[in-house]
Amino acid sequence: MSGPAVGERSGSGRPLGAVTAALEARYDPALAEPWDAVGLVCGDPAEVVRSVLFAVDPTSAVVDEAIELGADLVVTHHPLLLTPVHGVPANDPKGRLVHRLVRAGIGLFVAHTNADRAAGHGVNDALAAAVGLVGAVPLEPAATPGAGLGRVGVLREATSLQRFAEQVAAALPTTPGGVRVVGDPGRPVRTVAVCGGSGGSLLAAATDAGADVFLTSDVKHHPAVDAAEVPGPALCDVAHYASEWPWLPVAADLLHRDLGGQVRVTVSGRRTDPWTFRVDSPPRR
Repeated sequence: MSGPAVGERSGSGRPLGAVTAALEARYDPALAEPWDAVGLVCGDPAEVVRSVLFAVDPTSAVVDEAIELGADLVVTHHPLLLTPVHGVPANDPKGRLVHRLVRAGIGLFVAHTNADRAAGHGVNDALAAAVGLVGAVPLEPAATPGAGLGRVGVLREATSLQRFAEQVAAALPTTPGGVRVVGDPGRPVRTVAVCGGSGGSLLAAATDAGADVFLTSDVKHHPAVDAAEVPGPALCDVAHYASEWPWLPVAADLLHRDLGGQVRVTVSGRRTDPWTFRVDSPPRR
């Protein structure tokens, strides 16, 4: 699923240093996990940025798109270099991407767990809004007011688990994995907890919050089995990429406005979910 392009005005551009300062004002690096790698990966802060491309993952397809669009900066949610590296040779897959970006004069900026925790306009706020939650608050609050991991809120009207799962499928990008559900399809749903990305560690917090269903990604087998056997929320499991995609147009629009419309922003049209297709089991006699 591709996102809508926002901020089509090209504008006069701003220095990369000013663009990264605007991003960090919204997505404070201090909110990131100690192990995370956020911020500017490559690029000259003095160079002028006129066009920014937002994507979930820094893949070769996204770099292709950035070059085709003439983007000066790519902003991704997931880091390119998450683990320590001692070199970026061009014969290494990640090093090759760095070389391509530098040769094309394109910078790369990452907002990862700091964007997950950000208050009001982060990954989890965007996911909560996408599936129709109101009054959403952090599941695991941070010291900064309004910031924290996950969100819990309510639907404007109660519905069934089946209908909620259908609502999720309609709101998020289509992926081969679809929406997997643990729970009775007829179960009433009003209070909903969400966590973009791998949120299995917040299942207990979702239970304590009284959620009827917990929407996240990458749920492992044993916690899913336990969720079917013990009191607590039903589970909706979606693709990691799909759960974080709603943040892209939010972040792009904010940057466009924060920079006074002087930088063009575009949401990537490349699906970076790694799964390419699914084969269902044939009917059994």
